[in-house]
Amino acid sequence: MRRFDWRSVVVSSVIIGTLAATAETRPQYGGTLHIAMRAALTSLDPKDTNPADGSQSDSFSRRSLDMLIFETLVNVDESLQIQPALATTWQASPDNQRWQLRIRHGVKFHDGTLLSAEVAAASLRAANPTWKVSAEGDSIIITRDTADLELPAQLALAKNAIVKRNADGVPSGTGPFHIVDWRPGRSLAVAANEDCWRGRPFLDAIEVDMGRSFHEQMTAMELGKEDFVEVAAEQSRHISQEGYQLVSSKPIELVALLFTRDTTSPEEKLLREALALSIERGSIRSVLLQGAGEPTASILPNWMSGYGFVFSSDADLVQARQAREQVNKIPSWSVGYDTDDVVARLLAERIALNAKDAGLSLQPTGSAVADMKVVRIAMASPHPWIALRQVSMIEGASLTRDGGSVENLYASERALLTSQRLVPLFHLPASYAASSALNNWTVGADGVWNLADAWMGAAHRER
Repeated sequence: MRRFDWRSVVVSSVIIGTLAATAETRPQYGGTLHIAMRAALTSLDPKDTNPADGSQSDSFSRRSLDMLIFETLVNVDESLQIQPALATTWQASPDNQRWQLRIRHGVKFHDGTLLSAEVAAASLRAANPTWKVSAEGDSIIITRDTADLELPAQLALAKNAIVKRNADGVPSGTGPFHIVDWRPGRSLAVAANEDCWRGRPFLDAIEVDMGRSFHEQMTAMELGKEDFVEVAAEQSRHISQEGYQLVSSKPIELVALLFTRDTTSPEEKLLREALALSIERGSIRSVLLQGAGEPTASILPNWMSGYGFVFSSDADLVQARQAREQVNKIPSWSVGYDTDDVVARLLAERIALNAKDAGLSLQPTGSAVADMKVVRIAMASPHPWIALRQVSMIEGASLTRDGGSVENLYASERALLTSQRLVPLFHLPASYAASSALNNWTVGADGVWNLADAWMGAAHRER
C-alpha cells in the first residue's frame, strides 16, 4: 500500500494560500464602487463649480466627481509642481502674459470625437469669460492683460477641465469614466472609459448617492450599502477605530466668520477686534471638533504659506474687553449658520457665549439674513496665491499683488485680514472612509480623492 505523504498536502496548501494572497494584492478588473456624498448636485458641468463665490454647490467631493469624468490640461502634484495632462508642453512669453500649451494627440472624448485645440479653447473661454483664448494649430494661446505667473496652476482647477458640449448642452469629457445615468440632485452612475488615453480604469462602474448627511453615509457604510463615504472632521477619530480605511488630506478647508459688509466706523472696527479676541479656538477644537483640524487666525494654512503661525489664534479676554470698553453703544449682532450643518450651529452658539464674556451680544440664527455667518471655504487649490485669490473674491475684495514672493503673499493676506470682513477659526482636513475591499485610492493635499486607479477585492466584486 502506498504511504500517504501528509507533508505534500501541507506544502500544496501553503502554495495555494500564497497564490491566493498574492492574487488579492494585485490589481483586479471589475466591480462597482458605491459612494455617498452630502452635496446634491444639479449640474455636472465643471464650469458651474466656482470656488470663488463660496457657494454650497462647491465641495471637495464635487470636484472629485468632476475629475473622474473630465480632465484638465495640467495637474498639480503634491510638491506643487505642474505635470502634463491633456497638454503635453507649455511655455510663457518673457513677460508671462502670453502662454502657449500644446494639446495631446489621439485623446478621445466619451462621445468618440477627438480632442482638438479649438474645443479646448472654447471650453476655457466658457469657464473664464474674461480670458483671451484662441487655437493655433495643435496649441491653444492664452493672453492675459498683466503677467500671470500662476496661470498653469489655475488651469489645473476642476472648473477649468476641458468639456465638449453637444447641441443640447450635454457635456462630454475625456476622463477615466463616462456618464451612464444622471439624476440631478439624487444620483450618478458612471462606467469605465474603455478608450481612456491613460488606460482603462480597474473598476467597471461607480454609483453615487447624493444628498446624504454624514450620519446617513456612515449608517449605509455599516450596513454594507456604501463602500466610500465622506467623514466629518470631528468624527474621524471615532471612524478610525471602527476598522474602516480612513484617509485625510492636509488641513485645506477654512472655517471662518464672514461679515456680510465692511466696517463703517472706528467703533465697529473695535467691536470686531473684540469679537476675534474673545473666541476660544483651542477649547472649541477640543470639545466640538474632537481634536480635529488646527485653530487658526490666518486665511492660508501654515503648510501652504509657511508663516501661518505668525497670526496668533489664542483668545485674550482682557484685551477683548478693553477694545469693547472703548465703544459706548453695543449693537446686537446676528450670526448665521447653515441649518444642515450641525457643527456650524454649535460653533455659532459657542462663539456667542465667548462674545458674551467680552461684553458683546451675538444671536445665533438659521436665517439666511445675518450680520455675519459661519462659513466653510473649500480651498480652491494647494497653490497659496490661487487659494488667497479665492478668499479675497468671497470677501468682495481684490489682492494688492497677485503672485511673487512669500513676502508679497504675507502682505496680501495681512491686507485682507485688516479689512476685518473675515475672522478665521479653523483649518480642517477633508476626510473619507472606505471599506477594506477598496485598494489603491488616494486623497490629495487639495482634498480631492482619486479613484482612477482604485480596485476592489475579489470577495467584494462577487457579492
